[in-house]
Amino acid sequence: MDNSGNPQDSVVPPVEGVAGGGTAYGWNDNCSQSSGPLNGSINPTEIPTADLVHVWCMPSTANVGPQEMPRPLEPINLLAARNERESVQIALRPKVSWSSSSTAGVVQVQCSDLCSASGDRLVVGQSLMLRRVVPMLGVPDALVPLDLPVCQISLIPGETTAVWVSIDAPYAQPPGLYEGEIIITSKADTELSSQCLGKGEKHRLFMELRNCLDNVEPIEGKPLHEVVERAKSTATTLRRVIFSPLFSEFFSDNGPIDMMDEDAISNLSVRVKLSLTVWDFILPATPSLPAVIGISDTVIEDRFGVRHGSDEWWGESMRVLTYTCPWPADHPKSDEYFSDPRLAAYAVPYSPVLSSNDGAKDYVRKEIELLRTKAHWKKAYFYLWDEPLNMEHYSSVRNMASELHAYAPDARVLTTYYCGPSDAPLGPTPFESFVKVPKFLRPHTQIYCTSEWVLGNREDLVKDIVTELQPENGEEWWTYVCMGPSDPHPNWHLGMRGSQHRAVMWRVWKEGGTGFLYWGANCYEKATVPSAEIRFRRGLPPGDGVLFYPGEVFSSSRQPVASLRLERILSGLQDIEYLNLYASRYGRDEGLALLEKTGTYQGPERYTIEHLPIDVMRGEIFNACRH
Repeated sequence: MDNSGNPQDSVVPPVEGVAGGGTAYGWNDNCSQSSGPLNGSINPTEIPTADLVHVWCMPSTANVGPQEMPRPLEPINLLAARNERESVQIALRPKVSWSSSSTAGVVQVQCSDLCSASGDRLVVGQSLMLRRVVPMLGVPDALVPLDLPVCQISLIPGETTAVWVSIDAPYAQPPGLYEGEIIITSKADTELSSQCLGKGEKHRLFMELRNCLDNVEPIEGKPLHEVVERAKSTATTLRRVIFSPLFSEFFSDNGPIDMMDEDAISNLSVRVKLSLTVWDFILPATPSLPAVIGISDTVIEDRFGVRHGSDEWWGESMRVLTYTCPWPADHPKSDEYFSDPRLAAYAVPYSPVLSSNDGAKDYVRKEIELLRTKAHWKKAYFYLWDEPLNMEHYSSVRNMASELHAYAPDARVLTTYYCGPSDAPLGPTPFESFVKVPKFLRPHTQIYCTSEWVLGNREDLVKDIVTELQPENGEEWWTYVCMGPSDPHPNWHLGMRGSQHRAVMWRVWKEGGTGFLYWGANCYEKATVPSAEIRFRRGLPPGDGVLFYPGEVFSSSRQPVASLRLERILSGLQDIEYLNLYASRYGRDEGLALLEKTGTYQGPERYTIEHLPIDVMRGEIFNACRH
């Protein structure tokens, strides 16, 4: 597959009102692939889909916008370690309209399992997932889940639609080459209408299936003859439903037609060949770099109308690992959550509900005493103050930390900052004052978390920060991004290049940070219903503080919808594991040299715009470390 971004001789225009611009907003229609103009009424069941729709592939770092122009279709070849996710995009753009509605037409997207020569599989719906890329503020970002193994997508005349394909290689997946395909088929209006059930037909089908359930549910303890009768009755009903005209398209005189075979018979579909090489390296369950991202509980309370701490506030299934736990330390779910190996670090609240009375302090002390007895205590830290600016702020940090360390001397305190106290400079210049903060806060802070904005493009300043730290005494250096740094530096703002999003973690690895913090993942403007339109907060760069969206905004699903940027954060963290593996074999200096010589990352203003150097770097690590 062609992993490049835009052609070298084209100039990438920025997205209006959004910093950065995309690397994949193409505008050269260099491969229409059409067999000729189609005039008059079009029946897609008689015409190859390739004559109706452009289909091509793009890398995960491409921002595939509505005006992305077609490229040649090439097979997809991916590489993944075990316990790693690798992603790619399939772009669709109609050449003509064949629908009688306002859309250009509908295509069916169908996936097969990925299979190895030894018979191992990566199963659709378990290891392989499809999501539609939905623009936010006109920029591709939200990843809305699609049905599997078959879904239908409406195409808009003159616009490109992207499908995000993710493949998860499980921890125990046997290494090897896995192959499959994704089949794109244009559908006729009549086919679609025949597949849409009316209310009466839906009710009939519902009652038939419910009767089946009523028949088989109460069989425990029943006599064998009664169980047999119930099973026969259920089989009769199911056979009547399955052989109804609704499902006639899936049967022939010789029995059921496999859905993949049906398309093979028509021979009109576009087949995207997909192969994934799974190698024997296993990404650690616990990320080498703790990356903590805030979840705003007030946003959850306002939008979903739930009370903080109630059962509904977080529900029974925690899918997103937050920067703090919603349950008290003695709750079984709390211990389960903190012990989860995927969780690299967790914050412990200093005082419940910001109360400072004796009862609240006793409660916190008991919580901490319990946590200190647990093996996961080594993951704990206390985030007492965000970005202190003056002596009053810094004194508050020192006082709170002293109180905490009086009964938990091994507690780790994290302090974020981008300057020293403005009213009592610690040095002759602002930067020198900033560098001296560790000396001023010691021993009241163990994790010094600095803004990448302070460094600008001066990587040489890193040594000044690190020199002030005492890692032998457990001190760490973490970094963070938020409103800054701005384009062209790495950050997670909407509209920045895909490689720019991914480069945040490359920068952390090169600079030698041991952790990372991001202020928020769901900090949109206030809303009072889950399905309310997403609005980014005023005064912030678009996308700042937002990495996922409520599912209700896009459908009836309550499942949160990830952003492209969140997926690229994951890719960056996985790149760190690759670089750590390489450095463990050949030394950190060789790892840094590889990062630079492949053109992947040299500095905050010098990193790849194209995707190819990323694949080259990962490929070199694969070749050097697979034996």
